[in-house]
Amino acid sequence: MTDKNKRQHSSQVVDGMSRAPSRAMLHAVGFEDSDFSKPQVGIASTWSMVTPCNMHINTLADHAVTGANKAGGKAVIFNTITISDGISMGTEGMKYSLVSREVIADSIETVVGCQGFDGIVAIGGCDKNMPGCMIALARLNRPAIFVYGGTILSGCHGEKKLDIVSVFEAVGARANDKIDDTELKAIESKAIPGPGSCGGMYTANTMASAIEALGMSLPNSSAQAAVSSDKQSDCERAGAAVLNLLELDIKPLDIMTLKAFENAITVVIALGGSTNAVLHLLAMADSAGIKLTLDDFTRIGKKVPMVADLKPSGRYSMAELIDIGGIQPLMKVLLDNGLLHGDCLTVTGKTLAENLKDVAPYPQQQDIIHPLDNPIKKDSHLVVLYGNLAAEGGVAKITGKEGLVFTGNAKVFDCEEHALASILDGNIVKGDVIVVRYEGPQGGPGMREMLSPTAAVMGRGLGSDVALITDGRFSGGTHGFVVGHITPEAYTGGLLALVENGDQITIDAKQQKLTLHVDDQQLEQRKANWNKPEPRYTRGVLAKYAKLVSSASEGAVTDKRLE
Repeated sequence: MTDKNKRQHSSQVVDGMSRAPSRAMLHAVGFEDSDFSKPQVGIASTWSMVTPCNMHINTLADHAVTGANKAGGKAVIFNTITISDGISMGTEGMKYSLVSREVIADSIETVVGCQGFDGIVAIGGCDKNMPGCMIALARLNRPAIFVYGGTILSGCHGEKKLDIVSVFEAVGARANDKIDDTELKAIESKAIPGPGSCGGMYTANTMASAIEALGMSLPNSSAQAAVSSDKQSDCERAGAAVLNLLELDIKPLDIMTLKAFENAITVVIALGGSTNAVLHLLAMADSAGIKLTLDDFTRIGKKVPMVADLKPSGRYSMAELIDIGGIQPLMKVLLDNGLLHGDCLTVTGKTLAENLKDVAPYPQQQDIIHPLDNPIKKDSHLVVLYGNLAAEGGVAKITGKEGLVFTGNAKVFDCEEHALASILDGNIVKGDVIVVRYEGPQGGPGMREMLSPTAAVMGRGLGSDVALITDGRFSGGTHGFVVGHITPEAYTGGLLALVENGDQITIDAKQQKLTLHVDDQQLEQRKANWNKPEPRYTRGVLAKYAKLVSSASEGAVTDKRLE
């Protein structure tokens, strides 16, 4: 490709006499005359001191600049926002979490589109800025690469390894007098030792792995600690890789194909990843113009086993998976067994099969990743349920440790806070199905994660005896008998809005059914008496989101309703 073609976008901003004012402003931010003839690479940094997930990303962005500049480009760092799920969890502020995914995507698209960058490196470290970055890269469709900010190292208290979920579950244990205030304080103070994203196969590590399997990050980008030299090298190589993508004229939509998304789903299932992957992969596919549905997760899930013994339901952290080789050896096994599409193009300029050709297997003595013929679960832990309570689908996370069928009596709450208070007060007992509604994309608005109540259930020792269903969603740290993303959501008149205390509900992962055992005549009477709640917000970003957002079954995206 000619140098001019590599500068397809930046040349419109800086070339020629009429662009002298643009060049004048760029001189002030560090451009030299020679830089105007180089491809410009935007480095989208999600740095913030809001959260440990992103507190180090400014340094990583500097490494990406070094890589891009050494490869012959001119890199320019710009920022976008991030929020912290872990800090805002269980509060009204958590309603901004999923909303931030759209704000991040919009902001990256806005800066790159305005400034005329020819290529992009996007560096994300927390749950929503990762799919937010990917949505923007697909929309822009300029040579681009994603870099994961890296996982946090484990905290430690005595002999026990800790992470953020340890603290949430300790709250439930304290409410049940299983630990005292001193123990709770010790766990709180030791759980988060420094920078990086939450340490289990929670949403951040799930999405990093999915994006690597998708082909949009360099091999092993998902499996590096945030504070490692490997992660710094990953950023430098990513900066250089964008110049190679410009040379080869490879763009995100050349990589983000249906088969690539199938690869991402396969790896998420094998790793026992977060239910949020369903929501985010649907949204990413939508931005790429790929028709991906809930039923694709079911189709793929029938043939792909869950083999990773990783938190939250398992024993190990992402840092421990890194120590044995990350996800590349697993991907090689999946490829060799016909479960991945090896011909998919990646940001290396090579196919997935070419990238995996020389990957060494895991050490023989490890027990983090099970063999395919001796899995933790023979099929997917991500179970899409239908039935009268979820006519358009709901997503359960069933590892098998909870059992496969649960029938119980409803205890209904119209917001997360009321459910949590009831759990901590001891009002939830064996056999209850906790129903948390009006927390969907429109009804919340914002589809809050239910980590606080699910962790409190675990902390109180009720994980095997209580279920929770919601039109909200779950943190990747949630485990137990839970169903989220129930659609239609209660706010739009879904059947969830008509559930009453004492109603019998069955969650059946074998038959993939979510059933409310109330006769149709009684439901019709309830529906006649139901009134749609007034919107919680009438101005600002939450109000705009509620007006624009689609169903969770479609990824909760904000541009589908504009079509």
